[in-house]
Amino acid sequence: MSRVYNFSAGPACLPEEVLKEAADEMLDYQGSGMSVMEMSHRSKTYDNIIKEAEADLRDLMNIPDDYAVLFLQGGAWTQFSAIPMNLMKNGVADYIVTGQWAKKAWQEASKYGKANKIASSEDETFSYIPDCSDLPIDDDADYVYICENNTIYGTKFWQLPNTKGKILVSDVSSCFLSEPVDVTKYGVIYGGVQKNIGPAGVTIVIIRKDLIRDDLPDFVPTLLKYKTQADAGSLFNTPPAYGIYICGKVFKWLKKQGGLAEMKKRNEEKAKILYDFLDSSKLFKGTVRKEDRSLMNVPFVTGNDELDAKFVAEAKAAGLESLKGHRSVGGMRASIYNAMPKAGVEKLVEFMKKFEEENS
Repeated sequence: MSRVYNFSAGPACLPEEVLKEAADEMLDYQGSGMSVMEMSHRSKTYDNIIKEAEADLRDLMNIPDDYAVLFLQGGAWTQFSAIPMNLMKNGVADYIVTGQWAKKAWQEASKYGKANKIASSEDETFSYIPDCSDLPIDDDADYVYICENNTIYGTKFWQLPNTKGKILVSDVSSCFLSEPVDVTKYGVIYGGVQKNIGPAGVTIVIIRKDLIRDDLPDFVPTLLKYKTQADAGSLFNTPPAYGIYICGKVFKWLKKQGGLAEMKKRNEEKAKILYDFLDSSKLFKGTVRKEDRSLMNVPFVTGNDELDAKFVAEAKAAGLESLKGHRSVGGMRASIYNAMPKAGVEKLVEFMKKFEEENS
């Protein structure tokens, strides 16, 4: 069977080249006589894998030396707790709620201190990014939190909020490595890798070293202290070893493609093909305010639930997989991450045109 075009929001498609390379090394990694999946994380061979992955990520993102890179487990959900536990000195944080995940992060932070919701787009089903140029930042806030790209709703912060000097914490799970980023604008930038970088099970946290504290309250679990992981080079306990190995291969693939500036160019080109069609279509329409549209996740609807379901079923039969929208919003969603080729987006638009002709 030939491979489908996989528009899943995550776990999502990976570069074929990377999958083939991993397949070739599955039984014997570089003459070690074993798979990376079977290898001790304390071995010299594995130590090289994780160190090289970190070096390539630093190179891709121009991560300065005063930031630590941590390869962790537990997904963004675990970070919803780890962030307030590690960063709340004054017990206060400000949250900008632009989707389900920012909302869940805000709710979780409320367990550990005072979490202020200082802006939200929930009034219009998270279909836009609120104006964040002059927010009511709390004087005592230890940080300001955003989810930079909203996977479910297809919105993106194209301008970072004015945090009035407070540390910015950003969940970049669904736009990770899709464009160049100035790491120095953030105190913490983190995300699950299962959308744009690797298999589910790895979370990458990039944190300014002066925010890594050793004076945390006793209730903070050992594994959730950034200091625990930073001091041990992400090897305090058994890491998601195979997942990190795949991430490392994706970092090399991205460098080979020309880096993050090249990825941004390609991603803009792919998104334009789909958005241009949505803007001209009489049947399909996008659900996001134009200036806030994501390059990674594109939600759209016909306005008729039965027609939406028919579209998803027929698209699947045509080799266009996982186009059903998130259960909380319905409709359709095409996630077009780095590994989605332009041909996949062209095939989708071609299919949408045909569907429109047949169902108008």
